[in-house]
Amino acid sequence: MSIRTLALAALLAGCAVPAIAADANAGRDLVLRSCTSCHATATTVRATDGAPPLSFIAKDNKERPAWIRGWLMDPHPPMPNITLSRAQIDNIIAYLSTLPTQ
Repeated sequence: MSIRTLALAALLAGCAVPAIAADANAGRDLVLRSCTSCHATATTVRATDGAPPLSFIAKDNKERPAWIRGWLMDPHPPMPNITLSRAQIDNIIAYLSTLPTQ
């Protein structure tokens, strides 16, 4: 590696932006406002349209977090086409991580 490459690598490493922790409470609020009309919560017996309950999604999130992230970034039917920011997705995933699984 040349000195120029090493200097550039050192400069870029020093400019790294620290990651901001996701907010599970904000994720919960978003899920309760936007998702519980279809996905059952711990307080409901079953979903209104056969969508998996949040406990199942939480299990998938813990077993396959990349899949859940991908789904939220590009949902397909029957889920409505929603647009979420990366921060909102991070918050939802943080919230799902707090839920018990079945």
